[in-house]
Amino acid sequence: MSQQSAFEYLRHGQAPFFRLPLCDVQAADRYHGSDVVLVGVPTDAGTTYQPGARLAPWALRRVSALVQSYHATAGIDVFQTLVCRDGGNVAFPPFDRGAMRDAVQAEVAAIVRAGAVPIVVGGDHSVALPALRAIHAAHGPVAIVHVDAHLDTSSADTWGDEFHHGTPMRHIIREGLAEAGQLYHVGIRGSWSGADDAEVTLDAGNRIFFIDEVVARGMPHLCAELRERIGRRPTYLSFDVDAIDPAFAPGTGTPVPGGLDAREALALVRGLAGVRLVGADLCEVSPALDHADLTAHLGVAVIYEALALIAMHRVHDA
Repeated sequence: MSQQSAFEYLRHGQAPFFRLPLCDVQAADRYHGSDVVLVGVPTDAGTTYQPGARLAPWALRRVSALVQSYHATAGIDVFQTLVCRDGGNVAFPPFDRGAMRDAVQAEVAAIVRAGAVPIVVGGDHSVALPALRAIHAAHGPVAIVHVDAHLDTSSADTWGDEFHHGTPMRHIIREGLAEAGQLYHVGIRGSWSGADDAEVTLDAGNRIFFIDEVVARGMPHLCAELRERIGRRPTYLSFDVDAIDPAFAPGTGTPVPGGLDAREALALVRGLAGVRLVGADLCEVSPALDHADLTAHLGVAVIYEALALIAMHRVHDA
């Protein structure tokens, strides 16, 4: 199912992701027949520094209208190959994070039951936990490529809260949502609260790629290792935009200098070609902190690269 034409898009005045058809959110079978469903999660109640990420789904929808269907590097027409739809936003009381987790898990589960791949557009990174709970229910433990400045393995010790945006990977590990040894943290940098911050993930056999190693080895070598380690496992991509240096992505609530540049970020996703994505999220874009939509455009480009991965796998697996 292709995009709307530019004239169709302008005429109705709505702004779905990538000018895609909208799901009928009132219908019980709203996701039936879709290959991919993009769904927004407008939440930032889990942020520990600057809020604003709840507005990201609207900002990313707006700038995504510029993206066209044919991916020249991959040589594939993404929106002709895949039936992609905009599933709207998950609705919940904005300050009730328990309700958010329940609602996101239920919505992602509905997408997966329909045979589609969910792309979750946050919102803060706490949305990754309920999304992966739903993925696990369908696929069992999966490989996870976690692109971030932070490990997100915090406990309640720092902020007195178990479910803020710095905690999802701890829960994911503890709940067995990731296959042992198949959680890959990419782009990690910055200060820790203590030497044991990484203990929970390293004890599970997982791999941390610090930013210095990423830069020293180069993206082609890093991606080759990821592809070899992951193999044919079902894989979830969890992408926090603060993995990218704030010079390229200023619109985020927890910026950390010294991250990936824009080209490296896109090369990382593109370099996962051949990996079977069963879900993904893009989180922590804060439009109020952005400049000239730089972060929004880059976030949309990351999502588009993930869609291209799914389309290429569909063609090569056919």
